[in-house]
Formats: sequence, C-alpha cells, structure tokens
Amino acid sequence: MYKKEKSIQIKSSASALYNNLSVLPIAQKNLTYFAVIHGSLVNMVSASTDGLNFSHRQLQSKEGGLVHGTSLIMQMYESDGSIMVYWHAMDTPEAQTAEAVFARGIAATGSHYVCVGSSTGSILVFNIPPEGTNITVSEVLEEHKDPITDIASDCSEDKGCIADLVTADDSGLLCIWKSGEDFKLIHKISSYGVTCSSVRMWSGIIAAGYGSGQIQVYDTASAAVHVEINAHARWISTLDVAPESGKLLSGAEDSFVNIWRLFRNPESKAIEVEHLHTECVIDVQVCGGKFCDPEGSAFAVTGYDLSEIIRYVQV
Repeated sequence: MYKKEKSIQIKSSASALYNNLSVLPIAQKNLTYFAVIHGSLVNMVSASTDGLNFSHRQLQSKEGGLVHGTSLIMQMYESDGSIMVYWHAMDTPEAQTAEAVFARGIAATGSHYVCVGSSTGSILVFNIPPEGTNITVSEVLEEHKDPITDIASDCSEDKGCIADLVTADDSGLLCIWKSGEDFKLIHKISSYGVTCSSVRMWSGIIAAGYGSGQIQVYDTASAAVHVEINAHARWISTLDVAPESGKLLSGAEDSFVNIWRLFRNPESKAIEVEHLHTECVIDVQVCGGKFCDPEGSAFAVTGYDLSEIIRYVQV
C-alpha cells in the first residue's frame, strides 16, 4: 500500500507528452531531482530526502529550439541543470524542408552510450567520453520507419543478457538491440496497429504499454510474449521499473496508476506479473510517473496542465 505525501509545486504545468517526468535520486547528496516539460521549458526541482527543502530551476531551449527554421536542438546538461555540455541539431538529410524534426525517447546503455530517438524514426547513438565534453555521434540506427516514442535500456544488475536496449515507435513496432561498438539488432516485434507509447526493460524482461490500455510483457531473449494485461481503460502514458525489486509502474489517461511486480517462475522460468496496488489520481490525466528510489518504495506522478508533482510513499 502507498499513501499520498505532500506534493511538490512546479513553476509551470506539465505538457501532454508521454513519460513527462524524470526522477534522479542521488543518495550521496540526500537529494532527488525531478524534471517536467512544459512546451520549450524544462522545470527542474531538487528535493531533500526529508521533503523539507526544495530548489527550482527552469531550462529554456536554445533560441526556442529552432535551427534553420524547422529542426529542433537536442541538448545535454549536467544532472543539476547548471551547465549545458552539448547540443545537437536534429535535422537529417532525409527530412523534408517543411517538416520539423524533434527528439523523443532517450536512454543510456553500455558503458558510454546515450541513444536518442527522433520523429523520423532514426536513433542517434552518442558516444560519451569518460571525461570532457567531446561527445560524438558514433552511429545512426535506421530500423524504424515511424516516429520513435520511447527508448529503454536494461536497468537490472544482470549485464549478461543477450540484449540490453529496446526501442518503440508510433506504429507499435519494437526493436531489441545489443549495444556495443556496433549496435546489433537481435529481434523485431511486429506491431498490431496500436502505438507503443512507453517501454521498459529489466532483467531480460520487456514491458510495453500501448494506446489500447494494454501492457504486453516479453522475454528479451526470445521476443515471445508471456503476459498480456488489460491494465487501463485509456491510453497508457507512462511506465517505469524499480531496478532492485522488479516493481512496474503504469499510468494512463484514465487517471489511474497501477503498481505491479515482474518476476520469473523459478520452476517454469516463465515470466509472471503480480498486481500490488492501484491509485486513482482524481481529476488528473496522468502523463508521467516514476519511482523515486531503486526499491520502488515511493513514486511520483505528473498530470496534464497540473503545476505540481504528486508523491506517494509505501506504508
């Protein structure tokens, strides 16, 4: 069971975007960073562990985010938002001149790669040096033909999995990759006519949320579906996994947030899902949800046109 805690106020409301909440706990500093997008602004809040002290910052995209009048800039900052360390114009030779190109979906994988999806279906692989800001584009993955919706890497401690990255697009297609100096496509999971709006990967398991309100749970190694859940009555807008416990959070436009647990049956090795908790966020169209710690003992939620981050703690 979870109970509602005091909300965190933000300076502007959350836009109606999939996965519109990022949470970064930093145990060494006893701080948790929250980030929410509003148009071309990123609202950042750093909160102390006891929830008594807050610090706000707003990041504005460079020159409104426009380059050559059409394409947007992807920017990378230090974790506290204090310094922009790199920017990259998202235009591509294939893009039509009147078509705006934007980034959607981001994940770090391997020891030094960051993958960023685009509205053209391309995935840019950035090579991040251990020191300095000499960031480069090392590869462009071109398997998707529709705009990317989300990207996730395996957040578990088991790094021996056959694949460690999954990408999703507007058609519902999933691509499973093994990262490295040359990224290798392991599997493609065909779409069934519904957008995959959010995807997460944990311990060789993929959880994908769809516009139908369903969650499909796949085995990474075989790409076989093990579980289908009719989780929500409306479009799923966010998924998250707690890496230390395998808890899965799902949030949707129906104003509900569900907490599940992913695990493998020790005898059959089949993937199973257990429902743990349901929370109704009254009169809120949920657009973002994240666990606030690796165990999943707390989570936070954002909603469209809502100028606060709602927090829940396990009791």
